[in-house]
Amino acid sequence: MVLQKLPIPYNKSERLSKLNFFYVTNRFVQYLNHNYHTSLERPSRKPQIHMGHRKNHIGHRKNYIRHRKNYIRPFFTICKYLKSKSLQQAFSNRQFSRSHAHGFCEIAYICSVMKYSIIIPVYNRPDEVGELLESIAAQPRPDVEVIIVEDGSQTSCEEVVAHYRNRLHTIYLSKENEGPAAARNYGARQASGEWFIILDSDVVLPPGYFEAVDSGLEKLGCDAFGGPDRAADTFTPVQKAISYAMTSFFTTGGIRGGKKKMDKFYPRSYNMGIRSEVYRKLGGFSSMRFGEDIDFSYRIVENGYKVCLIPQAWVWHKRRTDFHKFFKQVYNSGIARINLEKRHPRTMKAVHMLPALFTAGCFIMIVGGFACLWSILPLALYALLVFAGSLATFRSLRVALLSVPAAFIQLIGYGSGFIVASVRRNLLKENEFEAFKDNFYK
Repeated sequence: MVLQKLPIPYNKSERLSKLNFFYVTNRFVQYLNHNYHTSLERPSRKPQIHMGHRKNHIGHRKNYIRHRKNYIRPFFTICKYLKSKSLQQAFSNRQFSRSHAHGFCEIAYICSVMKYSIIIPVYNRPDEVGELLESIAAQPRPDVEVIIVEDGSQTSCEEVVAHYRNRLHTIYLSKENEGPAAARNYGARQASGEWFIILDSDVVLPPGYFEAVDSGLEKLGCDAFGGPDRAADTFTPVQKAISYAMTSFFTTGGIRGGKKKMDKFYPRSYNMGIRSEVYRKLGGFSSMRFGEDIDFSYRIVENGYKVCLIPQAWVWHKRRTDFHKFFKQVYNSGIARINLEKRHPRTMKAVHMLPALFTAGCFIMIVGGFACLWSILPLALYALLVFAGSLATFRSLRVALLSVPAAFIQLIGYGSGFIVASVRRNLLKENEFEAFKDNFYK
């Protein structure tokens, strides 16, 4: 019989036409190994004595071998034809018996159905993309696809992505520069997974990330999730200092996922997951350039979906590489906070106002210092607290020293952006705006 007449699972004909011999081979072997080990991990329904355990193990192995035999002949036929043709061409050009055709369809199903679609927008960061892809390839899964969206980069990462085509199911897309939100939405339109995992290109996945996500989703039963971020030992001292400023109790870091109180946590786009049907129903990310991830999280909650924090699903996050770029980032974050309040009234909390109060207090104390040096004593005490906290965290004198200016930049940058946006949006009645539009990445 002609296999093309059989129904292709989930109508993936267009998707199957893009598969290649190397990917199908690797994916199918991963599937068989995953199936075998999963069967051995299933608990027995009845208590077994030692000999029974051995019989149970042998029984699982026989089932696995029988299961593999059902696919082995059609699989080698696929290997034969995919060396020069796509899987869809093999569907249309080859005749099989019904039993072999069933195995062929099962293999096509295995190779086309995804649980996770990882969507990564990229702008001029080929080296970081390579590190991220390596961390994903180090924990292979047969149900994960990786979608890289080049957002108008001058330095392309296409060759880096091509290097992993035999280890991962990668999809490389390129478009004109419109910002990360538009790039994520563009990638989501090409994704087929049950879950979309949104990652920034400057993160690295630790071993066991997908297992942590699997476990968290099974226990919590949520529609969207997020995880915290950490600094790796390989990060530069400046990156560690910036990471400390963004996550420390002495700044505003407690609201970024380090705590387990879900009523105060909203996923960020550096490590966010959402059901694909929910993503599509909500229309994906908005047109905001900064704060678009918080806006999306607000809309998820406002539409009645359940959002959860999975503390074990953390990532290493590099953030900015120098203080100049870091200031631009946090300044725009302060502006975005006012824009978010306009879009989602009554979402602003007291913690969002603290950087503005800190900024105003610093100005008053510095001016007062010209009359009395004791006026700057509170600033010195705060710097000492940041230094001690960073030293206890990283055990590095250099990182501790750098953490002091990083903390001041984080609070003053955010606070000044917050104050400027408050005046322009509330008093001058201007529309949404952003700063450093033409030189944000310089």
